[in-house]
Amino acid sequence: MEAVPAIELTGIDKAFYGVKANDDVHFELKWGEVHALLGENGAGKSTLCSILAGLYRPDSGDMKMDGTSAAFRSPKEALAAGIGMVYQHFRLVPNLTVAENLNLGHPGLGIRISQRDMERDAAHLGERYGLGVDPRARVWQLSVGEQQRVEILKLLHRDVRVLILDEPTAVLTPQESETLFRTMRLMASEDRAVIFVSHKLREVKQVSDRVTVLRNGQTVGVVNTADAEPRDLARMMVGRDLELAAREAGEPPGEPVLEVDGLRIPGERGLEAVKGISFRICRNEVLGIAGVAGNGQRELAYGLAGLRGPTAGTIRLLGIDITRAPVLSRIRKGVAYVPQNRLGMGLAPGLSTDENLGLKSYRWPPFSRGPLLIPGAFRDRSEILIQEYDIRGVRPGLPIRLLSGGNLQKALIAREVSQEHHLLIARSPTRGLDVGATDAVRRLILAERKRGTAVLLISEDLDELLALSDRILVMYEGEFVGEVDADEATREGLGLLMAGHREDDQ
Repeated sequence: MEAVPAIELTGIDKAFYGVKANDDVHFELKWGEVHALLGENGAGKSTLCSILAGLYRPDSGDMKMDGTSAAFRSPKEALAAGIGMVYQHFRLVPNLTVAENLNLGHPGLGIRISQRDMERDAAHLGERYGLGVDPRARVWQLSVGEQQRVEILKLLHRDVRVLILDEPTAVLTPQESETLFRTMRLMASEDRAVIFVSHKLREVKQVSDRVTVLRNGQTVGVVNTADAEPRDLARMMVGRDLELAAREAGEPPGEPVLEVDGLRIPGERGLEAVKGISFRICRNEVLGIAGVAGNGQRELAYGLAGLRGPTAGTIRLLGIDITRAPVLSRIRKGVAYVPQNRLGMGLAPGLSTDENLGLKSYRWPPFSRGPLLIPGAFRDRSEILIQEYDIRGVRPGLPIRLLSGGNLQKALIAREVSQEHHLLIARSPTRGLDVGATDAVRRLILAERKRGTAVLLISEDLDELLALSDRILVMYEGEFVGEVDADEATREGLGLLMAGHREDDQ
């Protein structure tokens, strides 16, 4: 007799403002399995997971848990039924300790609370699942990877039977990812079930038992992971054969474009975030900067783009000192910048695509004449860039925020590289993008390298760094702890460096 599924969804529909996010979706999760959920941006993965977690209610369709009909009106009801979700943006209270966060809102917590008992239980739970975190530490003191552990432990403390992880490895080192995978497999062995949402096909192959693929809000298919190659999964996701672009041998590096010496940059709280680093990038070269989020990469990008002033050191562009140059001066001298935050910092959400593509050009002809802007010039240039960079979903007057993540990124890169430039700074350019959009952005970056641009690629995605970079520098606590040639680099070696093990220690 076949076991009753943990979760069974039939004919799930969910629409927002008349646009269907889920369209007749069918999904089955078995007890004791890790089930991967794949799909492009906008395929309906997050909506489906949010329905399971009680954040959304479906417009139609049926849901069963353990063979019994279920309908959750809130995340609280889903938690009570044993379903919990760890989101990409953590939901912890920074000023409370790990133990306090685990017990916050716990229905079984009595009137009298023993701090010692909470800390002991938290330590035992972390030890049992290989997710050790100091129960006395306050959340704001923890690394991003440790905070994610707390989120998972919080749900295990509620004894969830179904755990949903949304892009959990985006902020982890390879070693931390391996630890997480062991925890997922341990949960499955305890006859729980895990839903693993990821864009990383290699990880899906490594940890999951089965894969459900969504495309355009519909279920494309369900396959046993052991029977599917990454290229097969990619084809199911995008509807065509696809192999991600990677660096090939090209022109040798040319003259130095960017030279940084002894650079020191403060962080948000005044403490030093970049601590006296030096490096250089040449033409026809992609220099990768690896590191776990929060180790000074953001401040480095800000300092090079002119958004934050250094306290010491020099920055030279083609031999010219731009250390104290304002942002506009750097733009005119040839610095292009693609920030991690596409909307808000990179693009103006309320403006149209035409207006966003002209944001760095409106001061000069043919886009303006004196104080007057020339709308026709914006429109003409926009039409050229939309076609050249395959930016889809654009309609006259439509706010750019309504484009998909991949098209937002293509628009941002198109604006930056269509102007005369010598240096391109790209920070996590494919973060959150599906495999099709990732391939498009990778090809744009490699085209820049081929054109002779010096590219600084700052990313937490090791697959991306290994595929695109010529050299990789690893950043830890504001310093470089190692430099490797991309052809000789390994994920394991980079992961050790990202965790603070210097080359001299290996």
